[in-house]
Amino acid sequence: MYRIMLFPHETDTSELRRALWAHRIGHRFTEETEGQVLWLANPDQHDALMQLLTRWQRGERVMPERRKRSSGTGGSLAVAFRQAPVTAAALGISLLVFALMYLLGDIVVAMLTIVPVGIVNGSLAFGSLTDSISSGQVWRLLSPAFIHFGWMHLIFNMMWLWYFGRQVETLQGSGRMLMILLVAGIGANLAQYATGTVLFGGMSGVDFALLGYVWLMSRRAPHSGFFVPQMLVVFMLGWMVFTMTDMAAAVGFGNVANEAHLGGLVVGLALGWYYSGRARHLH
Repeated sequence: MYRIMLFPHETDTSELRRALWAHRIGHRFTEETEGQVLWLANPDQHDALMQLLTRWQRGERVMPERRKRSSGTGGSLAVAFRQAPVTAAALGISLLVFALMYLLGDIVVAMLTIVPVGIVNGSLAFGSLTDSISSGQVWRLLSPAFIHFGWMHLIFNMMWLWYFGRQVETLQGSGRMLMILLVAGIGANLAQYATGTVLFGGMSGVDFALLGYVWLMSRRAPHSGFFVPQMLVVFMLGWMVFTMTDMAAAVGFGNVANEAHLGGLVVGLALGWYYSGRARHLH
């Protein structure tokens, strides 16, 4: 990251921040003792940032033309969704699946589990992953990621998906985010299935992959513009470890897809190590 300018603590930089993201200029604001510090991720964008900063200081319009037609929260969300279409699509599919589960019940879950689920002689029966894939049901490798079994499960996963996914798409593009979603989602599901579990779901494996990816990018390639608060890393890793203990089961968190969390984290760390290494080499 490259230090650009110091602003007094009382300066309202909210419009400048929105404009920088709208113009896809990777940046970060930090609160220092002397004031707010603006950092730039990519030095190639220095001239563009300085031109935008000059217009903002003069009180001129700094948002793109299309933003002028938008107003309020709806306009802000529309811009955010356009900047992060893969993340928005994953979030939208998860919400749609959750609504369909409420309306149609278990039939939706049976269509999206990693292998087919049915009732035979009054008992649950599970299909084979090999048979499912060979018969063309390839979607089952990823689809469990879009199943959520409660509001808290859904909200928690969508919050972190949006926080990390939007950062990846803004800084490295939708192609990178789609790759992480597919590889981490499938990897996390296969890791959970390998333990003999079939009825599981949730985007948390992808969330932990994104955590690992963003964390390593921020640590090994700080010029990349990625940032994650250290306490958030500690909290999420602590939560993952906590759900693996007997104490978690005792307080009602027994049915957690721990192997999916771990599998997703391993995928994210591997991808983060590889791409942060490339970023350091190019820099």
